[in-house]
Amino acid sequence: METNLHREVNQLKGRILELGALVEKSVRKAVLSVAHRDAKLAQEVMDEDEEIDRMEVDIEEDCLEILARYQPVASDLRFIVAVLKLNNDLERIGDLAVNIAQRSKALAAEVPQEMPYDFKGMADKVQQMLKGCLDALVNMDAELARKIHASDAEVDALHRDVYRRVYEGIDRNPRDARFLIPMLTIARHLERIADDATNIAEDVIYTVEGKIRRHQQL
Repeated sequence: METNLHREVNQLKGRILELGALVEKSVRKAVLSVAHRDAKLAQEVMDEDEEIDRMEVDIEEDCLEILARYQPVASDLRFIVAVLKLNNDLERIGDLAVNIAQRSKALAAEVPQEMPYDFKGMADKVQQMLKGCLDALVNMDAELARKIHASDAEVDALHRDVYRRVYEGIDRNPRDARFLIPMLTIARHLERIADDATNIAEDVIYTVEGKIRRHQQL
């Protein structure tokens, strides 16, 4: 028989997944706005961030209310604690999508240039990580969460390569810095999204297994 606590926990899960889907869409739009030099799409990302912020606050309030009302234990407590943490991670990813969109909107007004690095490859990898950590959350899949965690090293390596390529480009032609520096910043934002996806993966492992894995090999 479903208790009031379990019903509210299930509703909470639905809300955090709804926020995750909204954040995932925001990142996708931000990436497309860069790839297609689409200032209108970039503006949509910025305009929609208020909804992400509102949902993040509502979910935090729901978590605190459930904790106060039911004083849950065991798996229910772990899930609510994890939601409090990954709720913040998702909101931060939304902010990073806005940061990408802001750079994208500025770049759309510049003379088109060739991408200085494999932007699509890096963006695809980061979006796969974000989708994967949300899938792991939906299914409470610790093994998938571990795979997402392992992928972070690949994004870190791509990010280091971006720095090398951008600075080599500036050395060759300093006038290109107006385009290259924003692209470097976009790569940094993508790398931070991957970091937050990794944090979410760790929270899924905590929820499933009851062990804190942050700062540890998984």
